[in-house]
Amino acid sequence: MAHHEREAEVIDTGSLKRRWATYIMGIYILTMGISLAIRAGIGISPQSSLTRTMTLVYKPLSQGTYNFMLELFMLFLTFLVLRKDFKPKHFASLIPAFVLATCLDLNLMLTRSIGFQDYLPKFALLAGADALLAFGLFLMIRANLVLMPIDMFVNSVFERTGWRWGDIKTAFDCTLLLISATIGFIFLGKPEFIREGTFMNAILVGQYIKLYFFLYKKMKSAMTSYQQRALEHRTN
Repeated sequence: MAHHEREAEVIDTGSLKRRWATYIMGIYILTMGISLAIRAGIGISPQSSLTRTMTLVYKPLSQGTYNFMLELFMLFLTFLVLRKDFKPKHFASLIPAFVLATCLDLNLMLTRSIGFQDYLPKFALLAGADALLAFGLFLMIRANLVLMPIDMFVNSVFERTGWRWGDIKTAFDCTLLLISATIGFIFLGKPEFIREGTFMNAILVGQYIKLYFFLYKKMKSAMTSYQQRALEHRTN
């Protein structure tokens, strides 16, 4: 699941049970961050803006349902990219995608009473939401288990083309934004959920993840130093 060498530094190589617990916790925290970002009301991530817009276009379906449908479509695109290299094991990515969709609908229900009129509290809520979202991603990276179909698609394009992973992800996010804005114009008269918070999300989430990597390495270094001193103390 790690895309970069620096991510390998935080990978948990322990028991599978612990890693799955970390992964599921990461999904829940991630969806809580998404839900709070939606409640802030000043813009959300590209993926969330598309699925949230669809809940206004056709209201009977929940955002979690639309999110799962998007993940299912991305799995199909992954099949088109990989062709003969697509394996039955790739369908396992739908399991965490379903868990994410379920947690998203649950957290949207739990946070439905949250709302602010003034801009400053909205801004603070979004900043906190992005921190949660990034921490959820950090835990999922640490667990190093199954990729979501969207990440699997980006990885598949990366493996097939050799283009930089970050460039592919940026192009993918911009495509989702364009689709979301187009659907908003056609069906709602204007793009919805694409505001300054969308660009805040693009900046803050990456910075928060860098911070979590830094804090984790500092904490790990401090624990290693403490254990070494404790061992030296016992042997003296």
